[in-house]
Amino acid sequence: MNAVTGIRSAAATPVPHAPALRVVSGTATPAANHAAAAPPPLRVVDEAREICAISRSTVQAAIEVLAGTRPAQQLSRRLDPRCLAALQHRAALTRRVASGSSPTAGRLHRNPSVRSVRACRVADDVYEASAVVVEETRVRAVALRLERYTAAWRVTVLEIG
Repeated sequence: MNAVTGIRSAAATPVPHAPALRVVSGTATPAANHAAAAPPPLRVVDEAREICAISRSTVQAAIEVLAGTRPAQQLSRRLDPRCLAALQHRAALTRRVASGSSPTAGRLHRNPSVRSVRACRVADDVYEASAVVVEETRVRAVALRLERYTAAWRVTVLEIG
């Protein structure tokens, strides 16, 4: 119990470990007895984790496309055709700037890495995510919108700051 607030801390109360239960034919039985049974459907938490993983890999690949170290066609299954065309156009412009005489020529997009990803569910089959990408000389923000098409997630909006 906290002397100042008089509130009991949740960390001070141990929670006993309970074995996982699985409901089979209306009865609860230990999960160990049904190891061969089909896995339960994805929960919202698992789906959000999956969206974050998809977003992280897609953002990393998109930044590598801008850096010129990855072909844009590798993202054709993940990106909507309009997003892919916009990414290809931006990569071409970036290459043009990098080959010019600007002070940053040749130093664009060095060693990019995705620092963090956050996702938010906005509809049943729609998520919006944001990512922070760190490079040698700058930090970027990236925003994505993912929509489920049949059984796969596709990025329908990709904004790279």
